[in-house]
Amino acid sequence: MTHLRRRPALLATVPVAVAALLTAADPALSAGPVGASGVGDPFFPLAGNGGYDVDHYDLTLGYDPGSRHLTGRAVLTARATQRLTRFDLDLYGLKVTGLTVDHVKAEHRRDGQELVVTPARALRKDERFRVTVTYSGTPGPVTDPDGSLDGWIPTDDGAFVAGQPQGAMTWFPANNHPTDKASFDFTLTVPEGRTAVANGVLLGRRTAQGRTTFRWRQTEPMAAYLATATVGTFRTERSTTRDGVEVYNAVDPREATAAAPVLAELPSVLEWCEDLFGRYPYRAAGAIVDQAPQAGYALETQTRPLYDSAPDLSTLVHETAHQWFGDSVSLTSWKDIWLNEGFATYAEWLYAEQHGGDSAQAAFDALYARPAGDELWAFPPGDPGSGAHLFDTPVYARGAMALHALRTAVGDRDFFRVLRAWARAHRHGNGTTAQFERLAERESGEELSALFRAWLYTAGKPERP
Repeated sequence: MTHLRRRPALLATVPVAVAALLTAADPALSAGPVGASGVGDPFFPLAGNGGYDVDHYDLTLGYDPGSRHLTGRAVLTARATQRLTRFDLDLYGLKVTGLTVDHVKAEHRRDGQELVVTPARALRKDERFRVTVTYSGTPGPVTDPDGSLDGWIPTDDGAFVAGQPQGAMTWFPANNHPTDKASFDFTLTVPEGRTAVANGVLLGRRTAQGRTTFRWRQTEPMAAYLATATVGTFRTERSTTRDGVEVYNAVDPREATAAAPVLAELPSVLEWCEDLFGRYPYRAAGAIVDQAPQAGYALETQTRPLYDSAPDLSTLVHETAHQWFGDSVSLTSWKDIWLNEGFATYAEWLYAEQHGGDSAQAAFDALYARPAGDELWAFPPGDPGSGAHLFDTPVYARGAMALHALRTAVGDRDFFRVLRAWARAHRHGNGTTAQFERLAERESGEELSALFRAWLYTAGKPERP
């Protein structure tokens, strides 16, 4: 995510008091064969669910931008990781009109963001099962702890759908934590003249009786928060890179002139990232450039980053780098967000360094010159403290500085080997800061605990490396 343009939103959202409940721990967590109501993330304890892993989401949605009404059918194919007599899905603010487990009607009830499901029979450990949920309503965003909007954000011609960190549950039932990644199919129907853009490869589109249906497929594993179903009046263009990656761009006509020269650089930015970080992780790439001032940020939606307005080149590099660091290699805990944002920010520095701009050392020096009381030193990037600080300056800038300190300590040869090894070792999976630290020591042959302690975990301004 590019955070610098976040701003207070003027759209009606979930009240702050209710939003606070979305991050509260469930005191009535049951034991035994009942799936937990959250995975216990320290910042969002109710995010995700215990007792099962989702393999695939098949989402069929219809959206009318005029009435802002959504109809949905979600089919989740999953595997039980324990015996289950009950389990939860994350779904907020939409009315469930039907629910089956393996085609048999299942009891269900709502409890805040939790959709509590009791199947007709207990599910055995390792059993694969299918949950089908039909639902409808007027989706809207949640307000995150930092005050920004997240989820299904209506626009004047559709919706800007950006799910980091909580918002996937505002438009489909999910196991909504990055540790459970799955493949996706999307069938999206909108009024003729509007375009619905999701992740992965466009399989086809069909118009009948004044409505157009778009079919998208994301085969590589994806965290729920990285899914999108953005709707708008877009100009679209398709191409293929020299490596065979299918590129699909969708641009709001009001942003087209400003966006065109930047999007023209996307193929070369992808090649540059591949040279540094290793093979591109996906079959598809592209961008969605909307006009969504009420959002105020860009997001690295998998394969096709989402921009609230025409991006500059640095922002394009940032969101493209996230396809390796954040999307392919995903978080295990939200407190490790610097593994996403620090890496993508450092990619901006590296790109500038190699394309006639300031060196990464110059970027580091300019930041290090800030006084000890500056917001840059407010907290260490490896410990943001709460969900309210996930997208604050230390996570991005000091996170990037931590990587530059590592580069200074081990030299360019070992540093870039570490980046490639990290992307390769955790491709389509998850990672932790501790795992990155161990990998850096193994690849470099250096003892680096003091460096990481100073730059990732110690409050205040560290000593210059």
